[in-house]
Amino acid sequence: MKLGKAVVKCRIVILIVTLLLLIPSIFGMIFTRVNYDMLNYLPESLDTVKGQKYMLEDFGKGAFSFLIFEDMDEKDIGKVADEIKDVDHVANVLSFSDITDGSIPKELLPDKIYNAFNKGDDTLVAVFFDTSSSSDETMDAITEIRGIAGKQCLVSGISAMVTDLRDLCEREEAVYVAIAVILAVVAMVLFLDNWIIPFVFLGSIGVAILLNMGSNYFLGEISYITKALSAVLQLAVTMDYSIFLWHSYGEHKQMYSDRKEAMAHAIHETFTSVIGSSITTVAGFIALCFMTFTLGRDLGIVMAKGVLLGVISCVTVLPSLILVLDKVLDKTMHRALVPSPKKLAGGIVKIFPVFLILFAVIAVPAFMGYQKTNNEVYYDLSRSLPKDMPNVIANSKLEDEFDMGSTHMVLVNSKLPSKDIRKMQEELKQADGIKFGIGLESLIGPSIPEEFIPESVSSILKSDRWELMLLSSEYRTATDEMRSQVKELNDIIKKYDSDGLLVGEAACTNDLIDITSVDFATVNAISIIAIFIIIALVEKSISLPIILVSVIELAIFINLGLPHYLGESLPFIAPICISTIQLGATVDYAILMTTRYKKERSSGIEKREAVKIALQTSIPSVLVSAMGLFAATVGVAVYSDVDMIGSLCALMARGAIISMLCVVIFLPAMFMLFDRFIGVTTIGFRPKKKSTEKSEG
Repeated sequence: MKLGKAVVKCRIVILIVTLLLLIPSIFGMIFTRVNYDMLNYLPESLDTVKGQKYMLEDFGKGAFSFLIFEDMDEKDIGKVADEIKDVDHVANVLSFSDITDGSIPKELLPDKIYNAFNKGDDTLVAVFFDTSSSSDETMDAITEIRGIAGKQCLVSGISAMVTDLRDLCEREEAVYVAIAVILAVVAMVLFLDNWIIPFVFLGSIGVAILLNMGSNYFLGEISYITKALSAVLQLAVTMDYSIFLWHSYGEHKQMYSDRKEAMAHAIHETFTSVIGSSITTVAGFIALCFMTFTLGRDLGIVMAKGVLLGVISCVTVLPSLILVLDKVLDKTMHRALVPSPKKLAGGIVKIFPVFLILFAVIAVPAFMGYQKTNNEVYYDLSRSLPKDMPNVIANSKLEDEFDMGSTHMVLVNSKLPSKDIRKMQEELKQADGIKFGIGLESLIGPSIPEEFIPESVSSILKSDRWELMLLSSEYRTATDEMRSQVKELNDIIKKYDSDGLLVGEAACTNDLIDITSVDFATVNAISIIAIFIIIALVEKSISLPIILVSVIELAIFINLGLPHYLGESLPFIAPICISTIQLGATVDYAILMTTRYKKERSSGIEKREAVKIALQTSIPSVLVSAMGLFAATVGVAVYSDVDMIGSLCALMARGAIISMLCVVIFLPAMFMLFDRFIGVTTIGFRPKKKSTEKSEG
């Protein structure tokens, strides 16, 4: 009660301090850097990541792109290439004319070298940058290059992809929040009993969101997925807390004539209840921090922080706003549109054996679909982007016209004997799917002395420590053929140089596939164990955590199993995130009903009646909560052009509805079936028989 009384007493001070805190939060949000490259979240211990670091340190080259010039003569291409060389952070520009430089007769160069750069009316130019693939400097350079080269030039590569992704997300992010807010307001207006309280809720939740986004500045940077989803997710998962306070305040107003006293009691009750439910949500997000792929840690920390700030705002800012606007709120009350669930609850309990059979029938295909979906995810990041994006068009052109699905970079010790390097390069070029290779040894060959190679070219391909070779592959990133090719190339490289490295998007993506398959199992296990322990402590039971987690896990299996049966392929990050977010965010529905069921049984109500009362009283809250999560995410799912974001929101929206249905129809049936077992394994659970015996004694 001390907290409640303090908040009521200091309500004006709380609102003033909150407004003042918003000023640094807005600046923090503006100046927090956003990372658009998923491969940046790979562990630094990987060879592929080390290779990128060596490229930057020894060659002064981090990012790499191919420019495709369409129907442009050689002189004009040369002029444009010269202009591009002057762009900030462009380290080198390598074209066919740069290789010959007038020093090497074209007829002495292998045909594959010429064909690598020319195909019909199209010409390739390779550009190396002295900054990393997703740095702000590289993205700005890509934008400037496009301005110089004009519409006859397409820019491919991961740097162009993250540049396009940045531009798209910056256009869409404000729309995501607007859609989420509008649909959340509609849901709250329909299911609550006041016309303007949804906007008061939004004010309180909005404050928590801004404080969360502003405090991200201290993390250094956040991923674009975190930035795009955190506001929407925070709105969705913390809306329940506001609804609980509002309902509690309404109940206490009938018990106390003094509104301030009623609010103090409502704050105390809300804080006690919300702490319990928020811990499960926080646990779900914290589980993401255990991913080796550190995008999970990025999203997990931001969202766990957001939930905690949501709780604080709910018991400080929201009650202060409600008390200040109390008279206006009194005049805008209306009848709740949610019909009485009494008949529905009675009907569900009456035919509970049907739902037990349905649970058993659904569980097997749901789990099988869930496993299949996990094996059918895609890792090619470009697949999550619209087909009309400039980078996607460029990559398609590169693949269709030049038969280049991806490009590898090979780093080997520059002190290796030339004959060994030449032999290795020949083996690499003979690997399945390799179209051609460009390296110092392949340019020199037996007929061209090394001193004939222009310094501008040799400096690109050799440093004091490393020699570099470019390999063009006809296979796309993240395909089965590419996985086999990467293994074959690595085997060849290691045969000649145990410290040699294969670098590039395809090799990094292979590591990503290996890492995330392990991450999925780890995160899933941690989230289930953590939430199991929390429920066991909250409900003082061994059996109830098993029942509750089983019901929500079935909802997750159904949600993630449907893409397999519907023929959909999800981005790799979706199953990992959704399995933990859905469990953490929707297990509260089950906890709410369980707490009421336990309360009724402990007071001596017989099993059937206790289950019916628990279901009847929980349906409105569960419905409003699920519809809030659904409303906040479904609009973003429909609108977003980025499949990585759209898929996550679609799964969250569908997951909220599925979890709600599973809790409403399966959980009461579980209570009916396992009531006696629950009584034996739960502290403080007293069935009617024991209560009667005690009173008779």
